[in-house]
Amino acid sequence: MQLGMIGLGKMGNYMAQRLMKAGHDVVGFDPNDKARAELAAAGGKAVDSLDKLVAALQPPRAVWVMVPAGKVVDDTVSALNDKLARGDVVIDGGNSNYKDDQRHAAQLAPKGIDYVDCGTSGGVWGLKEGYSMMVGGDEKAVARLNPIFEALAPGKDKGWGRVGPVGSGHFVKMVHNGIEYGMMQAYAEGFTIFKHKQEFKLDLEQIAQIWRYGSVVRSWLLDLTADALKRDPTLKDIAPYVVDSGEGRWTVAEAIELDVPAPIITASLIERLRSRDVDSFSDKLLSAMRNEFGGHAMKKE
Repeated sequence: MQLGMIGLGKMGNYMAQRLMKAGHDVVGFDPNDKARAELAAAGGKAVDSLDKLVAALQPPRAVWVMVPAGKVVDDTVSALNDKLARGDVVIDGGNSNYKDDQRHAAQLAPKGIDYVDCGTSGGVWGLKEGYSMMVGGDEKAVARLNPIFEALAPGKDKGWGRVGPVGSGHFVKMVHNGIEYGMMQAYAEGFTIFKHKQEFKLDLEQIAQIWRYGSVVRSWLLDLTADALKRDPTLKDIAPYVVDSGEGRWTVAEAIELDVPAPIITASLIERLRSRDVDSFSDKLLSAMRNEFGGHAMKKE
């Protein structure tokens, strides 16, 4: 099957390579020369404009969009709406908000262009292990794309599936990331407790390695934790600053809107935000208040 790919960053190029390995033809566009060169070197066809991308694809076209969520996706969908035709399909494989998916689908519908949203998980390991894909869209549109999803997934019939109508794919991926936040936070807190138990002189990597086999908390995240601790046991080269892609925030907002209590995911999101405050005014004020009302010791800078 032939596929157009917009966005040839690390993930986009990895996905293109996996597709080509499975025998699919990939035509890719990215404004970055180096990204296009990487696709060409892997055997794909790289073009330097959207017009050339559309012209290189045989109708009915399938175009996978792998660009940052928000305005870039909006602009890309608008541009494709002007260039594609009835029967073509746009797949957003990035991290868009599901409400944006619904808006994009409505934007393309008058011209008969299908829209499919695909929540994608797997990161840089996806090239080797395959990607977990949560797909939303019209049943017929998704069925047409089955060869693409089967090639990208860990197996033809595992690790992917249509979960519902347009928007549902990214909705499921959003909650997936919220769960991921909570799991990561739990591991981080547990290993921090180990680190502070000085009298036992615990080997954190050894513990992670033990847990990887047979333990009820074993997971791929634990595998990655063990690898990180093996490379840098004290994490001396890593800054205590944790970014977020936005999906954890959306998950918390959705939980509030649906009146669903989600304290673990919410707390893990707050902890990520807290990690960025290197000069916490709130902590300073808390210390000052304790000193004011109780004369408690106050640590100076």
